[in-house]
Amino acid sequence: MNSHRINPRILKHARDLRKPLTPPETLLWSRLRNRQLGRFKFRRQHPIGRYIVDFCCTETRLVIELDGDSHAEQEEYDRKRTQEIVEQGYHEMRFNNRDVFKNLDGILEMILLDCESTIHPPLTPPFQGGGLETNP
Repeated sequence: MNSHRINPRILKHARDLRKPLTPPETLLWSRLRNRQLGRFKFRRQHPIGRYIVDFCCTETRLVIELDGDSHAEQEEYDRKRTQEIVEQGYHEMRFNNRDVFKNLDGILEMILLDCESTIHPPLTPPFQGGGLETNP
């Protein structure tokens, strides 16, 4: 069996979740979709393993989660979920719904910086050694 095959039940659930976006998701999605942010492609309600994440850039392996007030009661679930997503090779950024409304440009800047640093990691200083030593 192909290890990348998505469980059909999870895939259907992900598709169903794409329809009723919350207002903060709608606002963030309006700025992530169609490669608007640094030409990076984002997907919404994207399945990873047994979870469905709010937004994902598979190119940079970035997961973006928006947390509403209900997430305060599910910290343990979120911690386990994050751990499993990281085990799949992704990293995660979490933002509060209120912050999306108050500081959307700041959030977009953080997301873009993360994506760019993943694609173009900081350069290490150039090697400062001399040439090959030869014995005269």
